[in-house]
Amino acid sequence: MKARMEELVDAWDPQAEKPGKFSTDVKYQMQMQGASDYFLDSADRIHFFIEKDAGDEDGKIKNSLSKARSLNKVGHGLHVADPVFREYSQSSKVADLVEELGYRDPVLPQSMYIFKQPVTGSEVTSHQDSSFLHTTPRPTCMGLWLALDDATLENGCLWARPGSHLEAVRRVFVRNPEYFEGGNRKATQLVFENLDDSKAPAWEWEGKMPDGFEAPSSGLREKGFKALECEAGDLVVIHGQVDHLSLANTSAKPRETFQLHLVEGPGEGITWSPRNWLQYPTGKTFPSLRPSARKRKAEDSDP
Repeated sequence: MKARMEELVDAWDPQAEKPGKFSTDVKYQMQMQGASDYFLDSADRIHFFIEKDAGDEDGKIKNSLSKARSLNKVGHGLHVADPVFREYSQSSKVADLVEELGYRDPVLPQSMYIFKQPVTGSEVTSHQDSSFLHTTPRPTCMGLWLALDDATLENGCLWARPGSHLEAVRRVFVRNPEYFEGGNRKATQLVFENLDDSKAPAWEWEGKMPDGFEAPSSGLREKGFKALECEAGDLVVIHGQVDHLSLANTSAKPRETFQLHLVEGPGEGITWSPRNWLQYPTGKTFPSLRPSARKRKAEDSDP
């Protein structure tokens, strides 16, 4: 996977593509990611997103950085658009794990390659994955976080808040009706909407970093987070409602990951929200991880 990503980055032409900037900061997400079709059009394609401080106002990479070191992530359709990442994403090992975890009609809407660059890799603020990949009548998102390098306290490992999987989804990141239905092209394309659920305790650090996060022992741990250090090749399974984050990588060590997100499909009475930011083109469906679907796909590909 790392070798394949090097090939993809080598072939990428930032000047021709005008890459998008990426950040998990709340205001930045709404202002920048919600202002460009490049983000929305990445659902079933391979698009490149640079760190927010790596490019100028026109999206050009600063001269002090190579294109490889400027990247925050590549997404969101590696699992369908690239043979190497597709082979892993739709493998029997992934499907068997998902089935063992209780999914009956799992489908794969999204994949991401996260770089967390040495020295410059930015933090990922506290969030629930189900905010970004919303299903009804119940949330069903699950993340499969594959470590391609050792992930430690030194280079920005995951942190998660135990017990938060029992809390409701607090907000959703959706296509702004003012822009898409109302036709107001001055409005941002994407917005956060709070969900009215009195049973869900307010979490003041949604989309933020807890005070004192620079000293994890006193900052994150006081807020209930625990570090999830792991080795290259380890897979971390993340419930869609779990609060999780990662700190910036200020070390000289890489911390690359490949991440899949899946949800239950229509066979389980689950509907992908039509308001989700991520939508495949009309007529194209998310790849299925059901054993019967994978068997049919293999038979169809036989000569």
